[in-house]
Amino acid sequence: MIVEINGGISPSTAEHIQKTLLEARDGNYSLYILQLDTPGGLLEATRDIVSDLLQSDIPSCVYIGPSGARAGSAGAFISLAADIVAMAPGTNIGAAHPVGLGGESGDSTETMTQKITNDAAALMRSIAKKRGRNQEIAESMVRQSTSISEDEAIEAGIADFIAENIPDLLSQLQGFTISSPSRKIVLPNNKISSFKRETKWHEEFLMGLADPNIAYIFILLAGYGILIELYNPGSIFPGAVGVVSALLAAYSLQMLPTDWVGLGLIISSAILLLLEAFVTSYGLLSLGAIATFFIGSVMLFDTPSGFFDVSRELIYTLTTLIAITAGLVIFFAIRSQSRKRISGKGSLVGETGRALTDFEKEGKGKIRFHGENWKAINTGAEIAEGETIIVTGTEGLTAFIKKK
Repeated sequence: MIVEINGGISPSTAEHIQKTLLEARDGNYSLYILQLDTPGGLLEATRDIVSDLLQSDIPSCVYIGPSGARAGSAGAFISLAADIVAMAPGTNIGAAHPVGLGGESGDSTETMTQKITNDAAALMRSIAKKRGRNQEIAESMVRQSTSISEDEAIEAGIADFIAENIPDLLSQLQGFTISSPSRKIVLPNNKISSFKRETKWHEEFLMGLADPNIAYIFILLAGYGILIELYNPGSIFPGAVGVVSALLAAYSLQMLPTDWVGLGLIISSAILLLLEAFVTSYGLLSLGAIATFFIGSVMLFDTPSGFFDVSRELIYTLTTLIAITAGLVIFFAIRSQSRKRISGKGSLVGETGRALTDFEKEGKGKIRFHGENWKAINTGAEIAEGETIIVTGTEGLTAFIKKK
């Protein structure tokens, strides 16, 4: 079975690998090949994958390919956890410093950094020892961020094969003996047939939710949807979109190294934008909303290594969109405050309408005004049905009118 993984390592990636490993076992496959191209990923997800590969009943092979691919940071741990490591020409493996691996930057003190580094180095040594690989080079990938090419990996005892592609790899694996301190397995000596396990649509969707840009967009949709629903109660659709987006965003955030202060700032920007419609701040609340949204967006994912950062172009675009929205909110708020009253005492005086009946002098009838029918008393000359009238006063639900 052949499974491809491209991109950052996240909890959904770990779940996918675990699921396909079980499928390979249940399908009586003789080998599980993971074609890998990754810059790195999250520490806990990496540990889960390493554990699954080390405990797998069927032998595994990580193929770093195609040419130009890399197994950086988390990818180095995953590669060394497999029974076989193969690399395409023009690839590299290593640079597994723990900051790059997990993005833990909450405590940058020297003591904490040393603890994390020692922990990662111990894990790497343990993996290399179990698979019978060069422990010194493996540890240097963590402590010195060593990264080596395919030729150097073969020479150092980190990789087993250099293969142009999957068919080339399969031909080299015929009759190959997996010999390590943990087990010894001989692969079939005849031609090895392969099955490429395509990622199903729902798996693609769930792994896509681990993309910080997708999570960021869902957060914005949630905010906008709920905001529009609050501005226009009963709209239903914007509110429904907002609630669904909020749930999807929550699922994404639990898989990503989220900075909750950044998320709080983004939520605060939505609140400030909502207040702008009801509080006269002369644009100060909107400026605050724009500033908090931008700062929160930059802080949202705590990944100094950049594996799970939000695209700067996306942040700039959506911040501009927030600014435009804020401008519209201010515009409509000002227009609403300057609009002439259409209800309350004296609000009808001077307004015009249409007579629905004939009015004798000081007679009674009905008028049409602002889409409503009113009882009216004529205070001037006779008025014919359909003529334009002017409201001179009101008393309760009765209007006093005269001919325009």
